[in-house]
Amino acid sequence: MAIRPFRRLWGVTYLCSVGDWLSLLALTGLVTKLAEGYRWEGFALSAVVITQLLPGMLFAPLGGVLADRFDRRKVMVACDLARGGLFLSIAFVGTAWWLFIANFLIGCCAMLWIPAKDSAVPNLLRRPDQVETANQLGLVMTYGITTISGFGLYALISGIPGYFHLQGGDLSFRIATIAVVVNGLLYVSSAVLVATRIPELSGRMATPRKRDEDAPGFLVMMRDGLAYAWRRPLLRGLVIGMTGAFAAAGAVIGSAKLYALSLLGGESAYGLLFIAVFAGLATGMITAPKLARRLTHGRLFGVTIVCAGLSLGVVSLAPHLWFALVAVALVGGCAGIAFLTGLTIIGSKVEDEVRGRMVALVQSLMKVILGLSTVASPLLVTTLQPRVITVLDHPLKIDGTRPVLFGAGVLAAAVGLIAYRLMDDRRETPILSDLLAALRGRPRRERGLLITVEGDASLDTSVQARELAEVLRSAGHEVLLASDPDLDEHRVHELLNTADLAGVRAHALVAAAVRADVVERRIRPALEDGLIVVVDRFADSPIAHFSASGSVDTSELERLSDWATGRLRPDLTVLLDRTPTTLPASALGAPPGAVPAGLEGARRTITNAEHHWQVQRLLTGMAAADPDRYLVVDADGTPDEVAARVKDAVARLVGGEIRAAAPLAEAP
Repeated sequence: MAIRPFRRLWGVTYLCSVGDWLSLLALTGLVTKLAEGYRWEGFALSAVVITQLLPGMLFAPLGGVLADRFDRRKVMVACDLARGGLFLSIAFVGTAWWLFIANFLIGCCAMLWIPAKDSAVPNLLRRPDQVETANQLGLVMTYGITTISGFGLYALISGIPGYFHLQGGDLSFRIATIAVVVNGLLYVSSAVLVATRIPELSGRMATPRKRDEDAPGFLVMMRDGLAYAWRRPLLRGLVIGMTGAFAAAGAVIGSAKLYALSLLGGESAYGLLFIAVFAGLATGMITAPKLARRLTHGRLFGVTIVCAGLSLGVVSLAPHLWFALVAVALVGGCAGIAFLTGLTIIGSKVEDEVRGRMVALVQSLMKVILGLSTVASPLLVTTLQPRVITVLDHPLKIDGTRPVLFGAGVLAAAVGLIAYRLMDDRRETPILSDLLAALRGRPRRERGLLITVEGDASLDTSVQARELAEVLRSAGHEVLLASDPDLDEHRVHELLNTADLAGVRAHALVAAAVRADVVERRIRPALEDGLIVVVDRFADSPIAHFSASGSVDTSELERLSDWATGRLRPDLTVLLDRTPTTLPASALGAPPGAVPAGLEGARRTITNAEHHWQVQRLLTGMAAADPDRYLVVDADGTPDEVAARVKDAVARLVGGEIRAAAPLAEAP
């Protein structure tokens, strides 16, 4: 949320999702009044839902092609303006036939808007590993916050005082019309915000593109997108897994009502089952990022679909309501983890040029397969007549929902197993050991612990890194202390065989080369041996200093650092938060180490004090964007006072992990 473009897009998602939920109630209420003479009142909700879902079967692939071929920001603006205009036209035309036509067109615009928005999100983030959290926030907004806001807004509009009676007419009809108008204004507001406040959505368009006459056609792009997904085992497994998962989900939705009756719970059981599945979904989406730190995304996706299928099999055999509620919640939890993991794979593993088509493919699968399965499952239930079987001399009535749910569970488990085999990227490690490690809360790296100490001035980080290493050694742990590669001038000069480097980019490249060497030679072997590695200024501080020069974009430096370190992430980053004005004069004078080499040109345009303030802002911004990994410590005071704070904070937050690391007596 510290990333401004993403935060603004999150706000736009709020407006559009509130509009989606509000439209469901507003259009249902409006069509009930407009279609009274046609006896459509009982089908109002179904007709509204169908006319919005049908475009997903027809236009989702087209939306993916548009997102990959044109400026995504312009696509989103055009779709929002069209949706806003269509909603306003429903209020002004005031006929049932136009309501259904406009609602269908609104659904078409949504199918063009969603791929453009979802495929643009990774381009707004600082690092690929933030995609999962971004998707998590998006799902929380779409299915959590905006659901309450949309229904609450409709209730607020419905509670408007009845002064409309002064003008005569039907109050409920006027309220539904007001809700439709408000809905249109929400989409127009979204279009204005996207057009004026989030230019970063067009960032990809800054790269050289083919001329329109040289670009492939829509059908060719659609075919190439499908071929791209099928050629890659990771994406092929993702498509196969989601196909089975959506088919099973449709079977659950289609047979839920009759299944609730088979539990002898009536309408209350039906409501409790829905509460259980959505509670499970929310729990799964919350826990998915933590599990992804311990299992690779490919493994996690396949395993959770298999678990969802097995849990659905348990649901089909549930003897009573409470047993069924627990099993249904488990199904929802596994489905939530799988869905969020699948979106993360698309956002982080798929090239930007085809990401829109991959998002659209998932949207198409969800709408088509979910719809067909929802329709087919009740038909299957009705063809399977209830039977009475004897279990341990006790008669048990089995209706058609049980075999349908059992078959859906078997299908999901089988498809999940296929997906797992295609997506498994750690075949040398048994899945059972990975699962046990994940359940015990251990990270994917089986041994070792990486702690980094970051801050503005090296005179602070070097002292505190050394003190922390000594504390850990005195506690009986084997510790490797590594220093900032950027400050190792001897190795930099030795690498280039020269002492003269010009420009920030040259120094950043050399520093990345030295960092890569340190990671491969010292840090990774130590981690594999189970040691605790304390690194003074691993990546964040150099990135902040180079970025503060103003000549290199932060995202470029982060990508360079990821490549150099092989995307090695610290388990904990201790950020020393020191007020730059308290630095000694020698540090503000930029002695060796306070500012990485290569910033002499920057000093001609900004003062050293301004540079240090900018570095501190960048570092605190990084910490705000990833609070689970950072531990911010007040660094104002004497070195001993700061060391005591670092020791207490580290012991409080990761004491258990430190105690679990290899003791000195047992170290290899």
